Amino acid sequence: MIKTISFFSLLLILNSCKNDDPGDVLLSSEEININGTKYSESKNNFANTYSVFIDSLKANEAITIVAEVDHAANARSVGRVLNPTKIVFFGNPVLGTPLMQKNQLAGLDLPQKVLFFENSATTVYALYNSVPYLESRHDLQGVSTLSQISTALENLTKAATSSEIKRATDLTVEFEEGIITVESAQDFESTYNALENAIASNENLSIVVQLDHQANAASVGLELRPTKIIVFGNPNLGSPLMQNKQTIGLDLPQKMLVWEDENAVVKISYNDPFFLAIRYNIEGNEDILDQISTALTNLANSAAGL
Repeated sequence: MIKTISFFSLLLILNSCKNDDPGDVLLSSEEININGTKYSESKNNFANTYSVFIDSLKANEAITIVAEVDHAANARSVGRVLNPTKIVFFGNPVLGTPLMQKNQLAGLDLPQKVLFFENSATTVYALYNSVPYLESRHDLQGVSTLSQISTALENLTKAATSSEIKRATDLTVEFEEGIITVESAQDFESTYNALENAIASNENLSIVVQLDHQANAASVGLELRPTKIIVFGNPNLGSPLMQNKQTIGLDLPQKMLVWEDENAVVKISYNDPFFLAIRYNIEGNEDILDQISTALTNLANSAAGL
């Protein structure tokens, strides 16, 4: 497994909380209803909820923790205030690879992830993408491991929160909803290397983790066409969105999937920031969404050789 961990140490452009708008810090304690998600309201404090979840992952030999991101700490690094907010990425290739064998685009939502956050009313939540969300977004009907993934996510979350799992009103989306895909004029390795270099050379961006889905599949005796994901972020842009709605931290940091389809066509896929804004009911922040959208478009086109 390829791992490159960096928690935004280069991004210290804003150093003082005096730059923060106090109005941005206030977070709603309303019922969570994020399309496609399941969640649990914890009976434990934030630290205990998160640590129990991490300990459960470490105790399971089939699961690997891929990355942990402290969104609140990253916000502080750029002079912003965010209530406790962390996300953990983790995976089991035996369960995840069959999803990508059915549709490689599922790799955009893998490895699995759970967001933990405490709102302004000190209520602690664990939030994750439901299996029906993954199934509908990537046309994964009939994949046998989906039920195992669903059970694992629910059991891990229930153990950490000591509470039952709740669900959003609507757990499904349209096929490939919110996904932007660009075809590359280059081969797979050239495309991925160009993307990695473009991100690494941008002083405003920091790579959180890189994951070779194909190599992970091979490690458990399964086949998969070339498929890699790179996760990266810029707290100057992501933190204000989480101050608006903490729940968008489930889809942050940004990520891009580079994959080669059955016709040897190389593609770059990523989440449309405006889809995320709708999904998480972000009001305002249009300028930031425009900046993110432009940056992602430029990265994809550069990597694709367009």
